[in-house]
Amino acid sequence: MRINPNHRAIADIHGEYVSFLNQLKAQASALQTEQVIDHALLAANTAQTEAACKTAWLYIKELADQLNVINPAGPAFSLDGKTPWPPMKLTAFRVDARKKLLRNQECYDYLAIAWKIAPQQELQPGAVLGASVTVNFPPDLERVQKRLSLGNVKHDRHEQRHPEKNTLLAYRFEYTVESRGSITITPNHDEATLAFRISNANGFELLTTQWPAASIQTDLLDELAKLLVAQPSRFVPK
Repeated sequence: MRINPNHRAIADIHGEYVSFLNQLKAQASALQTEQVIDHALLAANTAQTEAACKTAWLYIKELADQLNVINPAGPAFSLDGKTPWPPMKLTAFRVDARKKLLRNQECYDYLAIAWKIAPQQELQPGAVLGASVTVNFPPDLERVQKRLSLGNVKHDRHEQRHPEKNTLLAYRFEYTVESRGSITITPNHDEATLAFRISNANGFELLTTQWPAASIQTDLLDELAKLLVAQPSRFVPK
């Protein structure tokens, strides 16, 4: 029996079509499985991150309450690295937390604790302690301006010029001896991590680090508290 070449071609095409369709089905099935796994992983990471945020929130709330009673001594501060500030204390601690919608679920957006850095010496109500620093080299100027900005230090800048030539000799900064510190915690729910931004916990400096959500336990947060009150701490890896 002779086979019509056209019939053979149709049979061959039919066979290839079914085979290709099966490949598409397999590909679609693999993608669906992957999407299910991805959704499950995101859900698990989100739940773990939220649990870590709640742990951190309860901790910093209690920490603020205790430190508002203690008013611990602050670290050494200096704008130019040469002129030290008087002994300072940490006071007026406050905490804040905001939430957002993530995949139709209310989640933590960030958590924060902030405090005031003020002279230990008691001043009359409404009084402020003033001081000044003079710089005449670009590196010193950059350092002082950066620290003034980082510390939210109220200040005025004045130019000092040669009385005859009117050439610029130096800059004089008159400032209020007062600053602020803060810690902001920003969660990444997809990756189950928490990022920490620590401002002025050890003088005028900015520290950043990141920890897995699973690590956010009391022992780690104790290291953060030590860093805040200028005690030796392992919170920011070196």
